[in-house]
Amino acid sequence: MSNDPISPESLIQKLEWRYATKKFDPTRKIPAAHWEALEKALVLSASSFGLQPWRFVVVQDPALRARLLPHSWNQGQVVDASHFVVLAARRGMDSGDIQALIQRTAEVRGVDLEKLEGYRKMIAGFHQMADTQGWLDAWSARQVYIALGNLLTSAALLGIDTCPLEGIDPARYDTLLGLSGYTTLCAVAVGYRAADDAAASFPKVRFPHARVVEVR
Repeated sequence: MSNDPISPESLIQKLEWRYATKKFDPTRKIPAAHWEALEKALVLSASSFGLQPWRFVVVQDPALRARLLPHSWNQGQVVDASHFVVLAARRGMDSGDIQALIQRTAEVRGVDLEKLEGYRKMIAGFHQMADTQGWLDAWSARQVYIALGNLLTSAALLGIDTCPLEGIDPARYDTLLGLSGYTTLCAVAVGYRAADDAAASFPKVRFPHARVVEVR
């Protein structure tokens, strides 16, 4: 597996190019190979302990997208983008989730479960603390936002536009998508900008480097 890096200049150029696309071209579809890569990027996203407390729902059914639209502040990206992904977080993570990770680790790495017992106990200790102190679900949500950032950057590197959406009704999304054990946090429209999307030409507004980056 090669690991040829892109240049620093190319990285910054892609991040400068990326913006929250306001109007997608509904006639342009993401090629299958590119979309497969983006789905894999989601799967490969980092998470604490590798627990992956998330579910990514790719909504391709036009009728379902139309039903989601009024619960998304009627933002046209929901129905016009090539692909639409809903990012949901695990609710009430339990020991079964931990055991599933341990089982998968043993399978992928070819090790005995007994050798992973120390790791399992460490995760279980963290889980008990988070659950007892009442921030377990908030922790799960923060992991999902790591995956969100990874998707936005990965798409930009492939020359694909995105628009993350939090202007949605999570409860209605949960109902329409039939989510159980997971709850909607946000969504991402993915595709290609329309030629007349005025927002594409807006200068990117960021605070000065010295204001947000502190070196000690």
